Amino acid sequence: MITRRGCLLPALAGAGLWLAGMPVARAGAQVEEPLADAVRSALSSAIAYGAPPVPEFADIDARLKYLRWLGAMSHRLQRRTPVWNERKEFLQTVWYESKRSGLEPSLVLGLIQVESAFRKFAVSRVGARGYMQVMPFWTRTIGNGDPSSLFVMQTNLRFGCVILRHYLDRERGDLFLALGRYNGSRGQAQYPNAVFAASKAWEWKDAPDAPKVMPGAAPLRVP
Repeated sequence: MITRRGCLLPALAGAGLWLAGMPVARAGAQVEEPLADAVRSALSSAIAYGAPPVPEFADIDARLKYLRWLGAMSHRLQRRTPVWNERKEFLQTVWYESKRSGLEPSLVLGLIQVESAFRKFAVSRVGARGYMQVMPFWTRTIGNGDPSSLFVMQTNLRFGCVILRHYLDRERGDLFLALGRYNGSRGQAQYPNAVFAASKAWEWKDAPDAPKVMPGAAPLRVP
């Protein structure tokens, strides 16, 4: 079970999620920690899993629910990413990698907003890279050793989701502490609260009046 605690900031509505004067948090203080061989092997396998990020669904209702989510999120992201095909590819990958790691897409989108403001080529002052501000040491620890691969959208999102899942498992489902580890500020409230607040704008409840899918959405495979 995933738990949250220490949520001191109020939920913020709309696109303007930052409080006045609140500093931007970064994952650049992530600590490189020794990993047990079994953990390293499991994380490496999770990163290397080669299936393309194409959602598959057990039934048509699940597929339609996903498409409604995609339409709603596309509408919210349009100001930041005006081109539909780019939004679709990004959101499809976020959904796929989030679900694959057992995370909520709204949480991952909130983290991306806090970390990089949805900038693919963002680099922090200490070298964290891409959408989810992944530190280069992770490519050496569980990847192919090439830090430049963190600027590839799917690679960055996969690393970020797998790393957050790893921290969440270490903290026994405590999302507050897991986010602190992701940011290198375990036990401090500022970063987890910023992500919790940002994720509110990306939450979605399926409803009859949910926005329709944008034109041009590619058909998805249904097993």
